[in-house]
Amino acid sequence: MDSAGFLGLPARVAKPRNVGMTHVMDKGLGLADIRSMVEMSGDYIDIVKLGWGTSYVTGILREKLDLYNSLGIPVVCGGTLLEVAEARGKIDGYRSWLSAQGFTSVEVSDGTVDMPRERKLELISLFAQDFQVLSEVGSKDAEEIYAPYQWVQWIKEEQQAGSWKVITEARESGTAGIFRTTGEVRSGLIDEIAHEIDVTTLLFEAPQKDQQAWFIKHFGPDVNLGNIPPDEVIPLETLRRGLRSDTMMDILGLEG
Repeated sequence: MDSAGFLGLPARVAKPRNVGMTHVMDKGLGLADIRSMVEMSGDYIDIVKLGWGTSYVTGILREKLDLYNSLGIPVVCGGTLLEVAEARGKIDGYRSWLSAQGFTSVEVSDGTVDMPRERKLELISLFAQDFQVLSEVGSKDAEEIYAPYQWVQWIKEEQQAGSWKVITEARESGTAGIFRTTGEVRSGLIDEIAHEIDVTTLLFEAPQKDQQAWFIKHFGPDVNLGNIPPDEVIPLETLRRGLRSDTMMDILGLEG
């Protein structure tokens, strides 16, 4: 696809991408829904997450995975499923189940279960032997606030343990972790993280349009963004391209 066209827009990195990634939340899409989503926006989808534990109760899971695979889109289960497996002492069973289903990526999180740091790092290293690991930092509890230095330390530790991308928690709603309960970005936290960590190794959960625009204006169109609703993939791409008023001036270098 000609990413510039007659407008001469800045080119986007082509798939498979390691930057400018769009990570989409699938909360229970059917096969027809997936085909429709990919028909409209497949060029802009880099990875799909089957939210929290939805994959475990999806009757057509194998068909879904086969379809996504045929369309060239990797799939990962939400980290909550791993947390349930850990809480129930079923990590070995979870690893076997992932392999049997054909997953090649896994999310390792501790946003709900109280997990010792050493154990989380052990799980990242364990799963990294067979899967591409996306680990997640931050709590789903909006009242749980961590100092920036803690975020930086945890991210570095998880990268060293084998995490491919570290996800910064925001929940599906975008009202926890790196955001205040109002959805406002904790900008000081993000700036301190970015001062210490290469942002191309991070994936910022940003389900709301204003949050997406903030990250694009702050870090450019090649920032990795996650928990994007299926019907927001095209709108997000317009933000990345400067085709929406929220980012037009910044992306296209125009003067007001």
